[in-house]
Amino acid sequence: MSGGPLIVQSDKTLLLEVDHPDAQACRMAIAPFAELERSPEHVHTYRLTPLGLWNARAAGHDAESVVDSLIKYSRYPVPHALLVDVAETMDRYGRLQLVNDPSHGLVLRGLDKIVLIEVAKSKKLAGMLGAKIDDETIAVHPSERGRLKQALLKLGWPAEDLAGYVDGEAHEINLAEDGWTLRSYQQEAVDGFWAGGSGVVVLPCGAGKTLVGAAAMATAKATTLILVTNTVAGRQWKRELIARTSLTEEEIGEYSGERKEIRAVTIATYQVLTSRRGGAFTHLDLFGARDWGLVIYDEVHLLPAPIFRFTADLQARRRLGLTATLVREDGREGDVFSLIGPKRYDAPWKDIESQGWIAPAECVEVRVTLTDAERMAYAVTEAEERYRVAATARTKLPVVRALVEKHPDEQVLVIGAYIDQLHQLGEYLDAPIIQGSTTNKERERLFDAFRSGELRTLVLSKVGNFSIDLPEAAVAIQVSGTFGSRQEEAQRLGRVLRPKGDGRQAHFYTVVSRDTIDTEYAAHRQRFLAEQGYAYTIVDADDILGPALPQID
Repeated sequence: MSGGPLIVQSDKTLLLEVDHPDAQACRMAIAPFAELERSPEHVHTYRLTPLGLWNARAAGHDAESVVDSLIKYSRYPVPHALLVDVAETMDRYGRLQLVNDPSHGLVLRGLDKIVLIEVAKSKKLAGMLGAKIDDETIAVHPSERGRLKQALLKLGWPAEDLAGYVDGEAHEINLAEDGWTLRSYQQEAVDGFWAGGSGVVVLPCGAGKTLVGAAAMATAKATTLILVTNTVAGRQWKRELIARTSLTEEEIGEYSGERKEIRAVTIATYQVLTSRRGGAFTHLDLFGARDWGLVIYDEVHLLPAPIFRFTADLQARRRLGLTATLVREDGREGDVFSLIGPKRYDAPWKDIESQGWIAPAECVEVRVTLTDAERMAYAVTEAEERYRVAATARTKLPVVRALVEKHPDEQVLVIGAYIDQLHQLGEYLDAPIIQGSTTNKERERLFDAFRSGELRTLVLSKVGNFSIDLPEAAVAIQVSGTFGSRQEEAQRLGRVLRPKGDGRQAHFYTVVSRDTIDTEYAAHRQRFLAEQGYAYTIVDADDILGPALPQID
């Protein structure tokens, strides 16, 4: 019996003792295949899932290396049945392969004939498969390549896609040679993506995902469609591509609510692509407007359902997903795996921080005690409205102001989910607000003023969750969110992780109402960041305000 930090249980949960000297090494070893579920102070709970094991298998980890990691760090003998199950689950990946046959085109090949017979009989594959060619091969309708992969994943037999890619229309793209080079992890991410052909690169916010995209474009040297969350993010991509590559402004088109330009490199927003007229998605033709050699999905964890449906038809195009977290609150990680591709590169946030590429961050949860009137309002509220009532309590306002004043020399982002609350904060802090209805012109004006230091405090709605380049933001104060969203927590911390010129620390505060569902959701939100090694300190609002609590009318 070893004294390792891990307890491996037969129900596929892994318990990691955080204070053990080998805990960090163990965390690194199990991260490629285990998913963090809970992260209280002393013992973190991970779970083995088929998708996690298949992602590891697609990334080149075999069952032997997974089993070795479990045995190496386990405090007690690992249940034999679990080791068998790990090996058998990982072995299910790749027993079916999609390949291009010289004589028959796209085919599904079974390395295990019986598995091929099993899936061919499934009604879930109706219409996707063509004629049986021989005992090991069935023809596949090329237009069904993506949907077939989705269906096979749900049947528990994820296919390895070896059918290759079309090169698309060639377009010369080179990285600019003006004193910058890719960081080692960025190059590894590009190499991992290109070797696999399609897939997802996971990097923390501020670690240069856009540069990974630019380098992938320079590798492909082909027309590229880039999908982004909003117009502001698209224009940031354009600025970066002009600065970092040989592309000129004339070569890059914007396809948004404001412009409809289709060029060799086209940057389109998810919003315009998923907008409907008369019930039809009128802009999805953009996917077929050029012979794209590469499609890049920025913030792939936010990919809307209609884009998934159309991506199923793009399986012959190279596809690169970029994200800070593969967590999806709608549970569609399997669709990302089957349609965009498996995880090709995943850098632990603390590794990137230790190399100095993102700022070190302090995470603090500030707990506020509601007034008796607020507690009564919460108590009599219907269950579905309780989070909003707790999250938007006016008692939070002086706490937020005290936190802003605690950092007089820093630039501060105050982020929330409820518009009424944001307007209260804007008035209380005398700070401008950026929300969904703010025009792109006004957004860019305020972001520029913030970047230049003219503005010190900015109040943001959920538009601040992603794709905003604000390198000098050093403090984020979160007052409300999308319930218990782990992905949102990661994105919001990411707003302050860009490295500071003088190496100073970033601060991430979450202001939470005590004795309400607000604290439960906060704990759930923190799970992903806890997996990345961030510890939250819990403090009382009185410690921020001092003993005299200001009264709010």
